[in-house]
Amino acid sequence: MENKISLVELIEIFGQYRHNIIVNINDLQEHYQRTGIKRIKGVRNENGELLQPWLQTEYIDNAEYVGMGEFHFNRNTATINMLIKRKVKLTKFEDQTPTLEVAGLLVNDLNSFNNYTIVSDGKINVKSLQVKISSKKAFDLLKQKGVLDAKDFDFSAEHNIQLDNLPLVAADSRYSSIDGLFNQLAEIKILTSIISAHLKKESDIFIDAQLDEFQKHYLSKNIYINFPTTNEYTDIDKALFNGTLDSRLSYKIDIGNQDILNLRKLHSANSFLNRMYRLYDKTTGEIIMKPSFEMSFNENLAFRHRLLSSRTKITKVDELMKAIFDDFLGLEKNGIVINILTKVGADSLVQLLQDKQTGKQISKEEMVAAFTTANNKLEEYAAKIYQDKISPLVFYIGCTGILPEQMQAKAMTAEEAATKYPNLQFSKNEQQGTFFAVGDSIISIYTKTEYYSKKVATLNHSS
Repeated sequence: MENKISLVELIEIFGQYRHNIIVNINDLQEHYQRTGIKRIKGVRNENGELLQPWLQTEYIDNAEYVGMGEFHFNRNTATINMLIKRKVKLTKFEDQTPTLEVAGLLVNDLNSFNNYTIVSDGKINVKSLQVKISSKKAFDLLKQKGVLDAKDFDFSAEHNIQLDNLPLVAADSRYSSIDGLFNQLAEIKILTSIISAHLKKESDIFIDAQLDEFQKHYLSKNIYINFPTTNEYTDIDKALFNGTLDSRLSYKIDIGNQDILNLRKLHSANSFLNRMYRLYDKTTGEIIMKPSFEMSFNENLAFRHRLLSSRTKITKVDELMKAIFDDFLGLEKNGIVINILTKVGADSLVQLLQDKQTGKQISKEEMVAAFTTANNKLEEYAAKIYQDKISPLVFYIGCTGILPEQMQAKAMTAEEAATKYPNLQFSKNEQQGTFFAVGDSIISIYTKTEYYSKKVATLNHSS
């Protein structure tokens, strides 16, 4: 059929009607090829022996069909994943006895999440999906778009939807400007990192004893299953030699600005805290070695700038992060933190920070609750920028190997980019890349070797 819809358009239809489409999970798993390294539950001891967790999960449904998952575009490769959620219960590994309650909470209805890579680095990884459709509207739309052969709607019929015969992106795809987006994302990432560091061992719902119980039962503070995992092989060279593993080149596409190449150049909150600040006891003046934001809930402790040696080179990353940290720590009032929080709608934290600056006492519980809400708002805001503006562009570039027509830019090597923009810092992989100045942004394209397990996925796979 001429003028076939693109895979991206089909994914949008799937997303719109995903509650009316179910997927044959057995067929998907039977033909699925991993795109990452298979990890297995457990930890290895000093002898390399695998020690199993004392709990395991069992599917409650054990069904042939599952609900269609949510589709997610990767943020820096031309990759689309389908995240499938299934109900599971916790049982003891030794005798399959179910665990029904942990720390006063029923855990007989937990979710497991498995990612299936539909498109990997601009190449189709799942050739087709076997589905059933319960909505005539969805059926009619998919038929109109030429991806269904069936003549009449039949909710009990299984349909084979071919994915590998569709163009990945539409030829006339258009993309909005990315000017200023990197700066917004960088500010959000820095503030999210600060807040996450505060919340590392805190919960706005559960007390410490409950969090300890969750940890013993392999549950996170958000009640997600969190088993320890390890690679299925013990020696990567042997695994490559015997064919358990294989490698491929993955094309990475990053957005940065003329000073900072990408978000990975930013330091984590606690490492930057150690780099630029000192934590001290307000009463004794004693310096606390290895400060962390978790300690800042202690009212007796305060932060000050660290005295830097003449050998410390201050980078553009340091300058950007320092402005936000100084404001957050109350060392310099520049309004940047309040501006970021106001933009994402994190009003409760805005109010608490303003109260704190006037000397009002804020309880730890209030701060943890406001931090948790703000963290969610910041992550949602950043996710929307990626979903609407960056991930579709990354996908287009990764699939076609070119920039969209409306983005006119001359390709530069790392050497040329470094000469023109001397503040940029390049990793080993990035030094071999290609760079484009688009408005005030820099788009980087470079390759990285990735490894993946060659075995076909087993029933309880997670890629």
